[in-house]
Amino acid sequence: MEQLAHKSNMEYSQISRIERGQINTSISTAKVLADALEVEVHQLFNFSN
Repeated sequence: MEQLAHKSNMEYSQISRIERGQINTSISTAKVLADALEVEVHQLFNFSN
């Protein structure tokens, strides 16, 4: 998460809260995270795997 925070220019704590489901995020934040992870946005929401 530290690398993701650095790559996405977001706070580590915010990414942690998103991952744990403590806060909701906007689609624009999801896009920033997807870009940092080098994946498509829809892949962040694929819960079947």
